[in-house]
Amino acid sequence: MTEPKKIKKPRGRARLIAGKCIACGARCQSACPVDIIEMNEAGEPVILSEKCIGCLKCVKVCPAEALEMFFTPEEQQLLDELARQQGADAAAAEEVDEEAAALAQMLAAYRGVWVFVEQTEGEPARVSWELMGVGAQLAQSLQTELCAVVIGENVEHLCHEAFAHGASKAYLLDQPVFRHYRTEAYLEACCTLIGTYQPEIVLMGATGMGRDLAGAVATRVKTGLTADCTGLDVDDRRNLRQTRPAFGGNIMATIMCDRFRPQMATVRPHVMPLPERQAGATGEIVREEVALAEADILTKVLEIIRDKKAGEVDIAGAEFIVSGGRGMMAKENFGMLQELADELGGVVGASRSAVDAGWMPHERQVGQTGKTVRPKIYIACGISGAIQHLVGMQDSDLVIAINRDREAPIFDVATYGIVGDLFQIVPAITQRLRDLKQGKRVA
Repeated sequence: MTEPKKIKKPRGRARLIAGKCIACGARCQSACPVDIIEMNEAGEPVILSEKCIGCLKCVKVCPAEALEMFFTPEEQQLLDELARQQGADAAAAEEVDEEAAALAQMLAAYRGVWVFVEQTEGEPARVSWELMGVGAQLAQSLQTELCAVVIGENVEHLCHEAFAHGASKAYLLDQPVFRHYRTEAYLEACCTLIGTYQPEIVLMGATGMGRDLAGAVATRVKTGLTADCTGLDVDDRRNLRQTRPAFGGNIMATIMCDRFRPQMATVRPHVMPLPERQAGATGEIVREEVALAEADILTKVLEIIRDKKAGEVDIAGAEFIVSGGRGMMAKENFGMLQELADELGGVVGASRSAVDAGWMPHERQVGQTGKTVRPKIYIACGISGAIQHLVGMQDSDLVIAINRDREAPIFDVATYGIVGDLFQIVPAITQRLRDLKQGKRVA
């Protein structure tokens, strides 16, 4: 789209108004910067108009207002067009001011930080309490309240658990129709609460349920949603700064939703620290009810089948993780990591390259496209430290990196770095732990 052509304002030419000159003594002549005014015998100015530059100096200095600016019909048409354009610009500016005022009024109507408490048959998801921690920080910065949203059947106990994790208020929808999660029912419940109480921020876990529900709610209430956030804070205009990996994890992008409310974000489990539980904490329970019958919901839950297989490792909840990458060279070498993990009481993880090579199953993958972990100790063996992997483990309490390449990016986030051959170092650490457990003196 081309911009409209800017109209240049005509300057016009000075001319004498008949019968008004008082022969003041050639003030206009002395004021003219281009010397185009001569005085006749009667003391009146004679202006060479074709040379006039329209500077207005003679017009301003005349005490009798006997000079004026003259415009040709073409110049007058341009002046009229310019006046219309300026009027349109002024109207547009006024309209923008009105829109800004309306936007500010709308944004001011939304207050409060909400955390959706995810639950299955009354059992809460840990990520809900993790979100209470970051939610409390946001609420403190915004000087507003932290609220929990609890939806289900016979789930009032989750309100009290939310208070123990920092919430001051809980919105409770406790009806048989919410016994099992179904998008349509929970969507109606969330949108009803949002429409009634107008929260400023809504946080959900980036789980199967959270991702499904958050997208549906954001679409219904016509607001923005940032998924898989790794960092949340607010600016001085109450905008939620939502940080997440972008472009395949190669950069970290900060996203804001500054013209719509509520601001919505999902956060992966184990990304945010779990707040300390305050036993006995109390808060206000706001009981609501949605006019929704079971017959209104097309989807029916016939049976819940747990997908976790017997003996399957929950790497996301492990306190000690020994992970291997491309530097492990082969699948059978992961047995060496398993020995170390057994001594620590931990589990074995892997980078994406190791999983892609078929050395470890996908459920053991740590990183952006795998699991986000937050163990007490994370030992990275033969992992270079691509940003996609760092996103999934950089919040570990203590990181030990073992790599032959001293320039590997993994050392940038490591608490302790060991440069050397992991096939010598890992067995040595394992043997050292065994000796310590057996009470042997180690030189």
